[in-house]
Amino acid sequence: MQWNGHEQFRTRLVLSFMSGKAVKITGIRSMDKDPGLRDYEVSFLRLLEKISNGSHIEISHTGTAILVKPGILSGGPITHDCPLSRSIGYFLEPIVALAPFSKRPLMLTLKGVTTDEKDLGVDLIRIGLLPLLTAFGVEDGVELKIKKRGALPGGGGEVQFIAPVVKTLKTINFVNSGRVKRIRGVAHAVRVSPQFSNRMIDASRSILNRFIPDIYIHSDVYKGEDSGKSPGYALSLLAETTEGALFYSEAVSVPRREPRPEDERRKKKDRIFGEDKEPDGPIPVTPEDVALRAARELLLEVQRGGCVDRKHQWIVLLYMVLGSEDVGKVRMGPLTVRSIQFLRDLKEAFGTSFKIVPAVGGADGELLLSCYGTGYTNVNRAVA
Repeated sequence: MQWNGHEQFRTRLVLSFMSGKAVKITGIRSMDKDPGLRDYEVSFLRLLEKISNGSHIEISHTGTAILVKPGILSGGPITHDCPLSRSIGYFLEPIVALAPFSKRPLMLTLKGVTTDEKDLGVDLIRIGLLPLLTAFGVEDGVELKIKKRGALPGGGGEVQFIAPVVKTLKTINFVNSGRVKRIRGVAHAVRVSPQFSNRMIDASRSILNRFIPDIYIHSDVYKGEDSGKSPGYALSLLAETTEGALFYSEAVSVPRREPRPEDERRKKKDRIFGEDKEPDGPIPVTPEDVALRAARELLLEVQRGGCVDRKHQWIVLLYMVLGSEDVGKVRMGPLTVRSIQFLRDLKEAFGTSFKIVPAVGGADGELLLSCYGTGYTNVNRAVA
């Protein structure tokens, strides 16, 4: 399989390991000022090498092309240090999709930043993504423990992910989303006043209580060594419907920018011309701002409809293709750009196309996706 560009980097590597086909990715930021792979992408390749046996990875001299020949997913106890440029969610999300097809149960410990604005936070993966796997028959023994929190820029967090091994996946038929019956959430604060968690909970309730009374948001405050190396706070929200559909949102505090020597020089220069300008940087946000953003995002996610949150559309599409030899159906809101490209990549990897029709009697843009499963069997487990 051959692809071009750095987009969909993780999902294409997941497809390579699931299909057993070698993948060649070229033109990785070839026109950039700083061409080639970033540190977090190289770290992800190293992680794939750790969880597998017999994988062969080649990176070109400039870093703009890679060749990956997948091996057997071996599982077992593994520890990996993630770079601080991306959060643990960047590495954990694709591993959650691969883990059930290992030779042995996977016990993965990841260290780094637990929550940032670019990727899924570990709370969203724990309360949102892992319950989604149970619909496909991956249920006994799936666990994610947050041992230490780590905010940007210093990190210092640690999570442990445990996944069982499955032989095959079930086919899903998830076409009725139902109505939202309850909202749950986690407000966490590290190396700041514990009162920040309560302020986020109160502010989010000021919006959500207008729609539903059954709201419970847990205040999660870490102290001492378990709180990582930098101050920060975040709010993760989950809405559950009567039919078991899940919608999520998350908002994170902006880390304070470290002053640099050139900023001090610029300040002095501005003062000479009578302009006292602060250097450009992220504006600090209050706990109330974080909570209101998370609450509004959750309402928008519910408004989009469907039975699957848009952040996890790709995993559901992948598992539908890998399911038993039967027709699987799922109702989704508008497809993201990532999901549309993933459907094209799925066709190249497995030769499976989806039938996509507008859903009847739902929100605008809702779609009904159906496909015939490939009957994928965990051959790695058969070898054991």
